[in-house]
Amino acid sequence: MHDHERVEVPQRVRRLLLLAVVPFAVATVAGLVLLWPSDPPTGSEVLGPPAELYDGRVTEVVERPCLGDTEARCFDVVVRLSQGPDQGEQVAVEVGQGTQAPRLREGAPVVLGRAPGAESTADYYFADHQRDRPLLLLGALFAVAVVVLGRWRGLAALGALAVSLLVIVFFVLPAILDGRSPLAVAVVGAAAVMFVALYLTHGVTAQTTTAVLGTLVSLALTAVLAAVFVGASRFTGLASEEANFLQAAAGQVNVRGLLLGGIVIGSLGVLDDVTVTQASAVWQLHRADPSQSARALYRSALRIGRDHIGSTVNTLVLAYAGASLPLLLLFTLSSQPVGAVVTGEVVAQEVVRTLVGSVGLIASVPVTTALAAAVVSQARPVEVDPWAEWEEPPEEPKKRPRRDKRREKRAEPGWEPPKAERDFWGDLADE
Repeated sequence: MHDHERVEVPQRVRRLLLLAVVPFAVATVAGLVLLWPSDPPTGSEVLGPPAELYDGRVTEVVERPCLGDTEARCFDVVVRLSQGPDQGEQVAVEVGQGTQAPRLREGAPVVLGRAPGAESTADYYFADHQRDRPLLLLGALFAVAVVVLGRWRGLAALGALAVSLLVIVFFVLPAILDGRSPLAVAVVGAAAVMFVALYLTHGVTAQTTTAVLGTLVSLALTAVLAAVFVGASRFTGLASEEANFLQAAAGQVNVRGLLLGGIVIGSLGVLDDVTVTQASAVWQLHRADPSQSARALYRSALRIGRDHIGSTVNTLVLAYAGASLPLLLLFTLSSQPVGAVVTGEVVAQEVVRTLVGSVGLIASVPVTTALAAAVVSQARPVEVDPWAEWEEPPEEPKKRPRRDKRREKRAEPGWEPPKAERDFWGDLADE
């Protein structure tokens, strides 16, 4: 089959796909309306007024003995402020002592902090390095790479990424802070992100709708498994310092539900990758051989899915291990038994997160493959002329050939050259 052939799904099958996906879309919109945060608490209400942060640039670095410990070395820097009420002035701040102190040099861009309401320049402190330029450069490099390789589809993928961030920032986080169920918010937010991301990136087609349905089924299974095993493991959600601090600062947040919501949102990023790949594999196999039955397509695509799953599950495990690497090092230093470390709530949370996400990921392969095979087996290839939209240029009028009467006369039967011409050629022959 040629590349300019496309697969046309019958109208009846497209209608069935629409009837299957519309209830999920309506439920997602209804969930957004019902769970939309009314008036979530602001940061000042929970943690107090935010610190004032101002950009500056180091003009001088001073090394001196630390007070109370002459052997230790402390570092002071003089920073010229480029923002704030003291813009243009130079202030001296201490950046720490020992090998763990930040290493600053003259000309380094830094961020200084100051407590709200402070008036003296002595109240400034070193807060952080400025990282806006390298982050913007990396973001621009990422965007260019995506657009260069993906072209219009890559541009659509960047738009879907922006929508995903907007949903998390303006719906998921405020709704959880407003006291809504983190699991319900995560499921609705993940469904909204999935609808926008898949249809915006891959277009509103039967193939995309198949991937959407496979993702929804797998996402629901992941949520159910997360609720069952988090409950069975009797997690409190307070194993980390961040959770304890959040519970003290925002008591209305259900930290145990927050664990469930994190599992659902974390699984979505891998689920849509697998479902889109499987649906695309089935479509390509059908294009290569339209005579294959649904069963044959399912078996062939499932072999592709097995290879994909083998690498993706390993990716999930390594991703979670990498995020928890400092914690795992601490457990290694403590010399505790492996069983006690694994079943402790801190590590057990990551184990449940990894295994639940992996089970949902594995289930997405046969579900999406079976659905895609059933849909595409009803389709037929349609020849598409890639030049159909181009009009053929009008033919140029042919020029009428010039008539040579002398040649036409010589071609007549019985014609003889004139006597003068015969005498001329005869004289040449005699010579």
